[in-house]
Amino acid sequence: MLSEFFGALSEPWQEVTTGKFVAAAVGLLVLFLVLFFDKDGFVFLLDHANLAFHEAGHPIFGLFGETLGLYGGTIGQLVFPLVALAIFLMRREPVSLTLAGVWLFENFLNIARYMADARTQVLPLVGGGEHDWTEIFSRWHVLAYDTRIAGFVAFVGWTGMIAMALWLAWRWHEDRR
Repeated sequence: MLSEFFGALSEPWQEVTTGKFVAAAVGLLVLFLVLFFDKDGFVFLLDHANLAFHEAGHPIFGLFGETLGLYGGTIGQLVFPLVALAIFLMRREPVSLTLAGVWLFENFLNIARYMADARTQVLPLVGGGEHDWTEIFSRWHVLAYDTRIAGFVAFVGWTGMIAMALWLAWRWHEDRR
């Protein structure tokens, strides 16, 4: 399977047509504007899916122990976009890869919001139980730095999303040559 994956990476990329590029660029622009200007940055359909993957991650990864169960929510919401990213990388589909990458990095904004809430705990929790990042940061002895760490994670999220969009623009430009 790994040889198949790495073998596929030597294949040429599919062409980014102008129509696909414009559609993706408009969609990404709308997403970025919503994320930037919305007070809580919650994109209804996308973030409900992310929340479902987060919640599913707790019991799935919890099968491997209590600690992985705690981290499982965050792992769960990152695994699904990573799998999509790997599939589109293998298929050499630049538009789909970009959208999966933006989905992955958009999750960093959600994770950062949850991290920043570790001390204040004002976000509503789905299960009403313990706050993942309060517990994680307490174990790591960095609870006092929750907002700083969250700021860095949000920065990574924005940087990743913008980098993915710029990469798609570059791929489109290269296909015009």
